[in-house]
Amino acid sequence: MSQITYRIVPHEDGWAYQASGTYSETFPSRDAALAAARRAAGEQHVAGETRGITWEDDNGEWHTELSDGHDRPDTVVEG
Repeated sequence: MSQITYRIVPHEDGWAYQASGTYSETFPSRDAALAAARRAAGEQHVAGETRGITWEDDNGEWHTELSDGHDRPDTVVEG
């Protein structure tokens, strides 16, 4: 099982959370960014539908696979 870590970081004159190299929107306070990161991390645990997905890897190659909607990642929020 994979793990996603949400980190609270300064961002664009405010605060954001960063996960897998991507920043969230900017929040006016660190506490607001932390609350948003906790919500996002919690949503990662909600099961979805099993369906086919297509994704591009770091080498620019495309892959197609069946994604089990119950295979959810572990999440960690680093405040």
